[in-house]
Amino acid sequence: MKTSINFKAVKSDSETHNFRKKTFDYIRKDLTPKNEYWMEQKISDRIQKIEAYCKEKSRRKLQKNAMPVREAVVVIKESTTMLELQNLATRLEEELKIRVFQIAIHKDEGHTDKDTKEWKPNYHAHLVADWQDLDTGKTLKHQSFHYSKMQDLTAECLNMDRGISGSRGRLEAIEFKIQQKEEDLKVLEERYDVMKSGMISKKSEELVVKENDFLGFKRLNTEKTVANYEKVFRIYRSTILKNKAELESKSKQITELSTKVNSLNKEVQSFKNKYSTLLTEPNVFASEKKKYLDSVTNILEKEIKFSRYKFPRVYRSDRQTLISEMGEIAEKVSEENNIPFSAFNEILKDPENSVRFLSLLRFGNENLNYNNEDIPIQKTRNGRRM
Repeated sequence: MKTSINFKAVKSDSETHNFRKKTFDYIRKDLTPKNEYWMEQKISDRIQKIEAYCKEKSRRKLQKNAMPVREAVVVIKESTTMLELQNLATRLEEELKIRVFQIAIHKDEGHTDKDTKEWKPNYHAHLVADWQDLDTGKTLKHQSFHYSKMQDLTAECLNMDRGISGSRGRLEAIEFKIQQKEEDLKVLEERYDVMKSGMISKKSEELVVKENDFLGFKRLNTEKTVANYEKVFRIYRSTILKNKAELESKSKQITELSTKVNSLNKEVQSFKNKYSTLLTEPNVFASEKKKYLDSVTNILEKEIKFSRYKFPRVYRSDRQTLISEMGEIAEKVSEENNIPFSAFNEILKDPENSVRFLSLLRFGNENLNYNNEDIPIQKTRNGRRM
């Protein structure tokens, strides 16, 4: 499958649609439970925060035509997890300063094929993002290569093919153009050969003009015959020169396109070498492992914040209640994103992580601290300990 991402101005009813706050005719209610949602902040609250920060930072109000909050629809697979989309959100923030604060995975939309009566699902996700540049207070300014980078990041994080092609797509497009140019060139060469052949095979008697004299005998009209030859040669010469120029132009275009293909082939080979390095270098493996654990840490932290947002009045002063809720959150993240418990073991080996997560769950502030001995970091699940 191929994926793509396309950001546009957020709609006024985005939250209603994305989080299924009302029933829609075009969805299958029996599939709605398969949807997944994550929210860090409401759109209205984020817009107020953006406007206040813009005024504080730039001493000016946010422009009326600005689009400080934007929404993207991302094509996904049935197996795409919230963790993968959280990874994408992290990469978008790190590399393009785009801060995603809402994600909704929809698996209940699609259509029924008229002929086969088969359900054709439309798996996709909605990403709502803060488009404010924190350095200036204004909206982010991206160029075309930034939007191309978005497509690359999306394909990489979701482990899917890139829908809107970059170097590989350009390669295919240019190779197609070369094929077309070569076909045109072949037609011209055939036309050129026919022209030359026609000149050679042209019967001289067709150009010779004979007229009856006053005695009724056929006599050669030299003036008209020479004129016929000159006319034919002028026409053929003009046509041949024109076709020759067109042939040379086509040949030049093919040469230029072939040069581009060679360049893009080198670029593709460079990507292959990069992937080969990822598979053979132990240091690179260690780096990829760290990225994975950072991603798990990130989604666990976001899920804790989301849990506090959904259930702000839950009593969390009791030590055992706090540990139990933390374990349920970890189980939820593990099951929904196919994360092995060994990943949580790795993360929670560091007591600072355990203390920080539990402080965040209890107080909503990761800067508050506990005594390491006061809060255990274990969670029992199916006889295993985290």
